Amino acid sequence: MTEENLTQDSALPLLAPTSFDSDSDPVDPVTRDGPPSPADLQAVFDVPVRVQAVLGRSRMTISNLLRLKTGDVIELDRRVGEPADIFVNNRLIARGEVVLIDGTLGVTLTEIVHQDRS
Repeated sequence: MTEENLTQDSALPLLAPTSFDSDSDPVDPVTRDGPPSPADLQAVFDVPVRVQAVLGRSRMTISNLLRLKTGDVIELDRRVGEPADIFVNNRLIARGEVVLIDGTLGVTLTEIVHQDRS
């Protein structure tokens, strides 16, 4: 370091630690007991997420893909009755059964997948 840098650094004000009055601290949702309430999550309610229900996967060449037409069957890597994987933002969060209600296809969640956080 040059002498000029030392002079500039010595002109910096010293910062003192700040203390907060315990009566004015809001409750920290991470440290309190129990799960977060809807009010704790209000800030993220309008954040869009991508939800995917994956029934199975298949691999094929582009030439076979381009030859597909209405009525063709694509073999998937799962059997009938196996649960569909539910992904949120490309992260597996649940599995479920495919259902048809009033002509609308959906998935009933049967298992929540707990992933270890590393």
